[in-house]
Amino acid sequence: MARHNELGAWGEKVAREYLLTQGYAIGGENTRIGNYEIDFIAMKDDRIVFVEVKTRSTDYVDPLEAVDSRKRARLVRAADEYIRSMNIRHEPQFDIITVVGSPEKYEIEHFPDAFFPPLRSY
Repeated sequence: MARHNELGAWGEKVAREYLLTQGYAIGGENTRIGNYEIDFIAMKDDRIVFVEVKTRSTDYVDPLEAVDSRKRARLVRAADEYIRSMNIRHEPQFDIITVVGSPEKYEIEHFPDAFFPPLRSY
């Protein structure tokens, strides 16, 4: 496995543990929907939460910047398809978790309701 893949897998493991300690019930991990993968699909209170995890080895580049408008749009499309296919009636929420560092020393930051899906115009 390439180093960046190992780093990403480690970051997702850290994020998973964090979500569980915060009371999230994880229903899906690395769920493929079409050409997109959702890192975590979870439930918290009365919301279905779609979580994107970004991991970096250093804080030189802000991992939050990697979730650009294109990435957000893809996540929203995948979430919409998931909600429709599973007939889910819960309000969606989009969270971003960033993990920066290494297993020896890292920082995790959680951005609940990090963005709202854009409204469609017809």
